[in-house]
Amino acid sequence: MEVCLTATLAVYLPPGTRGDSAVLDVPPGVTVADVMRLLKVPPELETLTVVNGRDASPEQTLAEGDILSVFPPLAGGR
Repeated sequence: MEVCLTATLAVYLPPGTRGDSAVLDVPPGVTVADVMRLLKVPPELETLTVVNGRDASPEQTLAEGDILSVFPPLAGGR
């Protein structure tokens, strides 16, 4: 599966990663929360998670070929 960590979250990608995404070899049944723990993203850090372009909860199970995108919270506007 592919994981994309954008903006300030890119520091949590595996060492040697170029750009903002990496391909991970994960076991069947892995969840969004499992991947976040694997990447050592602090649990207290607020993030928005999307799988294949749709909002995803931490409990969502990931499948081969899925793309998990993680964004920091967006702010701005009036």
